[in-house]
Amino acid sequence: MSSTTSESVLPRHIDPRKFAQQGITIQGNVDLNALERVSSLLANEQGNIYADLVFGIDEQGIRHLTGTIDATVNMICQRCLEAASQSLQMNLNLGFIWSDDNADKLPKTYDPWIIGEGQTDIYDVIADELILGLPIVAYHAESCVSQELFSVGDADEQSVGDTVSSKTDKPNPFQVLEQLKGSLNKASDKPEK
Repeated sequence: MSSTTSESVLPRHIDPRKFAQQGITIQGNVDLNALERVSSLLANEQGNIYADLVFGIDEQGIRHLTGTIDATVNMICQRCLEAASQSLQMNLNLGFIWSDDNADKLPKTYDPWIIGEGQTDIYDVIADELILGLPIVAYHAESCVSQELFSVGDADEQSVGDTVSSKTDKPNPFQVLEQLKGSLNKASDKPEK
C-alpha cells in the first residue's frame, strides 16, 4: 500500500481507478474558496477543511474510497444572525460505479460514486459530503441573545388570568343564532290550526 502524505494541500485532480488499484492514501487541507457550492451556504469563507482519503479494492473486488473529512466552517446563527462556528466530521465509504445502472449491484455498505475514465475532481466529492453534513439550522453553542428578548411583555400571572376571564365575559356572537333556533323550534312545536 502506497501513501502520499501532504499536510499542505490535497491534490484536486486524481485518477480514482489508479489510486484504488495502487492502494494510495492522500491527506491534506482543502481551501474553502475552491468549494464554491459550499462557500455560498456559509456566513463567510473562513474555515478549515482537512481530508484523509484511502483508496483501495475490497475482498469482493469493489474499488472504493474511505476516509474522513474534518471541517470547521462559519454559518449564520439563526438566533443572532452572526457567524457561528460549526465543527463537522464526515466518514466516507464510497464504492466506484460506472453508471446509475450499477448502483443497485453495489453492497449497502457503500454509497455509490459514479466515476468516468481518467482524472476526477476530488473536490466535488468533498463539496458533496460537506453539503450533506451541514446542519439545517445553525446556532451558537452558548446563549447569544439576551433572555429578555424572549419575554412576552411584563405581564404577570395575575394580569394574564384577568385577561383570560375578561375574554370569557364577552357575549358569544352565536348566542343570537341560538335564540333564533330556539324560537324556530318553539314555532314548529305549535299545532297547526
